[in-house]
Amino acid sequence: MIQTIQTSPIAGQKPGTSGLRKKTPVFMATPYLENYVQAIIDGIGGVEGRTLVVGGDGRYFNDTAIGVILRMAAANGAARCIVGQGGLLSTPAASHLIRKRKADGGLILSASHNPGGPEADFGLKYNGPNGGPASEAVTDQIFARTQDLTEYRIWEGDAPDIGLLGEAQLGAMVVEVIDPIADYADLMESLFDFAAIRTLFADGFRIRFDAMHAITGPYAHEILENRLGAAAGSVVNGTPSPDFGGGHPDPNPIWAHELMAAMYADDAPDFGAASDGDGDRNMIVGRGCYVSPSDSLAVLADLAHLAPGYAGGLAGVARSMPTSAAVDRVAAAKGIACFETPTGWKFFGNLLDAGRATLCGEESAGTGSNHVREKDGLWAVLLWLNILASTGKGVGQIMSDHWARYGRNYYSRHDYEEVNSDAAGALIADLRAELPALAGKSYGALIVDSADAFAYDDPVDGSHSAGQGLRVFFTNGARAVLRLSGTGTAGATLRVYLEALETDPAALHHDPQAALADVITAIDAIAGIAARTGRQGPDVIT
Repeated sequence: MIQTIQTSPIAGQKPGTSGLRKKTPVFMATPYLENYVQAIIDGIGGVEGRTLVVGGDGRYFNDTAIGVILRMAAANGAARCIVGQGGLLSTPAASHLIRKRKADGGLILSASHNPGGPEADFGLKYNGPNGGPASEAVTDQIFARTQDLTEYRIWEGDAPDIGLLGEAQLGAMVVEVIDPIADYADLMESLFDFAAIRTLFADGFRIRFDAMHAITGPYAHEILENRLGAAAGSVVNGTPSPDFGGGHPDPNPIWAHELMAAMYADDAPDFGAASDGDGDRNMIVGRGCYVSPSDSLAVLADLAHLAPGYAGGLAGVARSMPTSAAVDRVAAAKGIACFETPTGWKFFGNLLDAGRATLCGEESAGTGSNHVREKDGLWAVLLWLNILASTGKGVGQIMSDHWARYGRNYYSRHDYEEVNSDAAGALIADLRAELPALAGKSYGALIVDSADAFAYDDPVDGSHSAGQGLRVFFTNGARAVLRLSGTGTAGATLRVYLEALETDPAALHHDPQAALADVITAIDAIAGIAARTGRQGPDVIT
């Protein structure tokens, strides 16, 4: 039986770059989730007769929230919901499933790399029929609906048991519970030379994959250990946990410190990797060699042709604006297009759909290709393994060769987390106002060449996106970028991105923070970061 429940708008339900993220208790308080789900349904033009994919990263409240979504989808006339068993689906697997089943979209429950648990973070986003995050036009429609919502519709009674494979009815709607791993694993096998990677492992190559108690654990067990023959135990922290084992499922050297310690030990494995809460991010580290996400994107763009799925070459590459220009240098050498977009995977979707880009990446540990419309952590790991198997080289040698050929874009991101929102907003606003007057001014050892506020005109559909970050370029080719993150749930996160190109062969192996010291000093002087945030330094450096 369908119930129509009277409600009223809830302030602050504005989707960010990857949907709506709030503290878990906020989502759990009725009717917060119900209002937002109804706004999604109404904002996309309804779901009557449509098929949706539903799944999440298994964080606290995931299964309960899916029950609510299924009941609301049924009450709003959906024909079918395809759900990962137990409510589990990695974000890239959900994107693939939407595309493979020609679904009308999907609801993905995740706060990505944010911590999970009763007092931690929760999130929900809508992905469109192409499998990618909703466009800004769609998220604007969803947000507008949150502001005038007066009722929501929900099926009375419990949803079917999503722990059981097979089909069940919820009113007139079919709930189809599927194996969340098989389709995705098959896709990976179609893209990469599994035989070559099997041989690599059979010859004694050792890997450590840290799933961080998150969604990629079951996928990595199946693909790396079962299908490719990596030694049992190669996948660690491989069972998804509602609170990610009490940890922070963000694959960077700070939060994946156990992996970093293992990879810098005397008996380190040959290759290390980690993924995040919902499986769309990755960290790559060789024996004593951490690979920055920006460098990883550049290497993959350079050597992707070694994998069968990319043997024909790349149509083009794309990176988010804060990501280093290392991939630009690869694209120029190969004579292919390189696109610079705002932060957020949704901006890559049009380029991928139009066949203008094959590989895309973000500095925040996200890399992917046209095989889905999301970044994909395990995919990046497998492409690296394919490259190592094909070249017979280690990660350190791959990086040394790359820098020798293209130069090294020294790069780092400094995060100031949970900054007072008013203070952070004022810092950005004041710097934006000052940008036109910066050119020619000296700050320490550097001179400003130009400065601007980044805006993007989509080359496919002509849409315009303004206010995407502030850029300061220096006369020596270095740059700094400042922007406020849209992925936090408390206060504001100020992100400062620092970059300097080095082509001197004798200076390619320095510590990035030392190599970037002049840029760090200059941007603090320009923006007054320490004085205005009250912080003596960033909370996280990657």
